[in-house]
Amino acid sequence: MTPKVLLDKKLFELIINRLCYQLIENHDDFSNTVLIGIQPRGVILADLIFKRLKEISPKIALQFGALDITFFRDDFRRREDPVLANSTKIDFLIEDKKVILVDDVLFTGRTIRSAFDALLAFGRPDSIELLVLIERRFSLQVPVRPEYIGKSVDSIASQRVLVKWKSNGEPDKVILHTSIDE
Repeated sequence: MTPKVLLDKKLFELIINRLCYQLIENHDDFSNTVLIGIQPRGVILADLIFKRLKEISPKIALQFGALDITFFRDDFRRREDPVLANSTKIDFLIEDKKVILVDDVLFTGRTIRSAFDALLAFGRPDSIELLVLIERRFSLQVPVRPEYIGKSVDSIASQRVLVKWKSNGEPDKVILHTSIDE
């Protein structure tokens, strides 16, 4: 079956703008807020949001970081090949800060649970809010709920959602594949 485009470039840009304005509404000048993307694809999304926020409001005081969760995952030892970690770049403490944690697709919630564990190495945040581009409903294994959702998608386990980024030479779009074989 042909993959279905969930978000094209135009809708993608509208969603990024909406998410940015929701963040501004809830965090004002971002003086006590940090934005952290989960490696690898959450960092790409967080970077887009960070840049767009700076365009909308150049005076915001938002700190931006990248979090690798590789060795905090519950399945990293189950792979046959050695696991290669991404880099973590958080050059600030999150102690008593409001953390906006960013990822591209929320599926089971296990990535987010791992990110919570990894974040504690940088301090104890005042709060953690989750921002996702795509929320795959009906598949959560961990009780997490995003505060900011680009789009909710009803999908089954055999389907997968693929986010294609400009940085990978592809136009910005989100595709729903009907099976893992495609």
